Amino acid sequence: MSSTISFEALGHDLARPECVLATAAGDLLVSDWRGGVTVIGQDGSQRRWLAESSSFDLRPNGVALTDDGSLLIAHLGESGGVYRLRPDGALAPVLLEVDNAPLPPTNFVTIDASGRTWISVSTRHHPRQLAWRRGVADGFIVLIDRKGARIVADGLAYTNEIRVDPSGRWLYAVETFGRRLSRFPILPNGDLGDAETVIEFGHGCFPDGFEFDSNAGIWVTSLVSNRLLRLHADRLETVIDDGSAAHTKAVEEAFSAGAMSREHLGPIPGTKMQHLTSIAFGGADLRTGYLGCLHATCVYRFRAPVAGVAPIHWNVTIP
Repeated sequence: MSSTISFEALGHDLARPECVLATAAGDLLVSDWRGGVTVIGQDGSQRRWLAESSSFDLRPNGVALTDDGSLLIAHLGESGGVYRLRPDGALAPVLLEVDNAPLPPTNFVTIDASGRTWISVSTRHHPRQLAWRRGVADGFIVLIDRKGARIVADGLAYTNEIRVDPSGRWLYAVETFGRRLSRFPILPNGDLGDAETVIEFGHGCFPDGFEFDSNAGIWVTSLVSNRLLRLHADRLETVIDDGSAAHTKAVEEAFSAGAMSREHLGPIPGTKMQHLTSIAFGGADLRTGYLGCLHATCVYRFRAPVAGVAPIHWNVTIP
């Protein structure tokens, strides 16, 4: 293992901490497959904010904090959809179908400065592992705005995290098994223009999550290789590398052979991070980075050399 920045564990007994959000008050919200999020306080205390009752097992993947202090949750279960979880534990559907078709397992949800909601669906394949292949491109992006919900981009190679950039002009999207970061111009009516490739990633990199920093950089997490990367001025730097060369080689071989399966995204022998998935910036100066993973029972934090951009929910108070 090599690393240019040291990192440390934060939290305990977390359940698939895939997505991480930070707030100005110092709270950290981490997705929890027990049906909501775990809130880690500035003092290190933990409490769970879970759905009180449900006819199904809620599987939070991406989560977004709204102005009223409720959560939007992308449900990555056997079915999909986006749900609203209120502070009292009440759970209600926000979107279960689009264009007259049920939403497949849903990967990510985010809100932009205009109050629009953006949703990513990785694939229409069932099971979704069938899309862990070269050449499969049936992921899509949904927009909810004043006109309702509609698909605004389709044919993506396993859509993962999506975010509107700080300028508000572009929607960026990770395509995990297309191994690239793409972006779309946002048109005046909310529709998206033609995709542009920002960067293509090479051996060992399966991009998952990303975040912008205050110096026009983009931080990208990589599954499998457990790398944190920073793209700035067309230069890609490895910031953290907690990978296993043997595991990465085995996954690369399976991916090339079209045989990648659940086991390849299972626990990785000999590493602390377990499939690095997401990054959020927090702390008083927005220079504390927080990292989420698929199979860890904690999140990780580090000090960044540059501040992140304050997220839309930055000043929302957690109930």
